[in-house]
Amino acid sequence: MIEVSQSVSTSAERIFTVLADGWLYPLWVVGATHMRDVDPGWPAVGTRIHHCVGPWPLNIRDATTVVAVEPGRMLELHARVWPTGAAKVRIVLTPVGDNQTHVTMGEIFDRGPAQHLPTSVQAALMRPRNIESLRRLADIAEHRDVVCTPYREDSDRPDPRPASMQ
Repeated sequence: MIEVSQSVSTSAERIFTVLADGWLYPLWVVGATHMRDVDPGWPAVGTRIHHCVGPWPLNIRDATTVVAVEPGRMLELHARVWPTGAAKVRIVLTPVGDNQTHVTMGEIFDRGPAQHLPTSVQAALMRPRNIESLRRLADIAEHRDVVCTPYREDSDRPDPRPASMQ
């Protein structure tokens, strides 16, 4: 596995809540561009998220499947990476205190042509992408109440939309 890690200023449960919302996948996974569907029960073992990768109009319909899960602690995925093959992805959440979590993401090509690339080449391809994915995951988890809460007319919160859109 090629691993990257980051310290995130929130609880493991809050980070796992982001991972458990399949619809948020393209917000934090670099390269994923559009969600098409999320299987009921995601992230139970065997469930899938259906997404697109790549820029429009060249985007490719793909899917990612849950291989193993320990709620609040770990999520292991099998991500198809067409046309290069498929990769095993493992995200581990380690609490470091009440409001601090060490997040580790490991990934390795395990099927298709890319699995034959030397580990150093795989690392050169994956490491920058996964560092950015962890940054995005951290931003969403740390600010989930802003990112994932739609504005409601009856809310006490101020309208976050620009005045031109109100």
